[in-house]
Amino acid sequence: MLRRALLAAPLWAPAIVSAQSLQDRPVRLIVPYSAGGVADTVARILQQRVTENLGQPFIIENRTGAAGSIGASFVAQAAPDGHTLLLEGATSITGPLANRSLTFDYAAMPICAQITAAPYILGIKAGFPGDDLRAYLAEARRRPGEVTFGTPGVAHVAHLMGEMLQSLADVRLEHVPFRGGADAAREVAGGRIDSCIISESSFSPVLRGERGRVIATTGAARRPNLPGVPTLGEIVPGYELSTWIMIFSPPGTPMPIRRRLSQAFAAAIVDPRLRERIEESGNDPVSAGPEEAEALWRSEREKITALMHRAGLVQG
Repeated sequence: MLRRALLAAPLWAPAIVSAQSLQDRPVRLIVPYSAGGVADTVARILQQRVTENLGQPFIIENRTGAAGSIGASFVAQAAPDGHTLLLEGATSITGPLANRSLTFDYAAMPICAQITAAPYILGIKAGFPGDDLRAYLAEARRRPGEVTFGTPGVAHVAHLMGEMLQSLADVRLEHVPFRGGADAAREVAGGRIDSCIISESSFSPVLRGERGRVIATTGAARRPNLPGVPTLGEIVPGYELSTWIMIFSPPGTPMPIRRRLSQAFAAAIVDPRLRERIEESGNDPVSAGPEEAEALWRSEREKITALMHRAGLVQG
């Protein structure tokens, strides 16, 4: 189980986050996935409040591709001055395991904060044969290797979620990687792929347009806003896998700068209105500083590494 470290958000006053450790210029947050996906959605929910807390521009930039590694590589090579950050989830663990050719090391990128935790959803297109998880699995068994599922990319944690489903349910699906969850959702809405494993927020436009439906979630318990949707574990014994979002910085970023940035995010997440918007996106708001976030990341790396080995996704 991926632990949800739901910590009480400290009431940091915006004045605490001064520019003493930062230069008087914008802070860039690199989102390595397409606009409209969960990473982009959470970043933009927090953007204005983080700007206010820092007292200087906080800019979001999408640098997509290669399951997040293009954006991550850019941040890994940036100056360790707190002005270039990366927003990433459990793919910071799955990516290096599946791709040994990466030219940077997520483990060398200091974490500033954890800001969310959440399961993903399994969504299907409108008109798919059957409208629930049992029917989906039955169709996959009837047509081995033909039912498609989209994810935000090869080696993304959603890819691992799909591989786990195939292994535990004894089915064979066809993986279709994209640059982000929003892209996979659009292909489901257009009927060009059968299903997807992505964030709830990425799939929400499909639901609003009545172009598909959610048939399962990947976490340990049903979501409060989706009480009628079962977890995969209810139908597929032993299935449980969630993810989270953390803020990474370039190697060598000093702890005082990381703490300043962590405080800026904490002061945003404590806002009830922003917390509600994060929850509406299918995420649980979390406020964890550098030490807590890095401890969780190390623990999750052990668990996910074992899962990746069992799924045969570890390269080399």
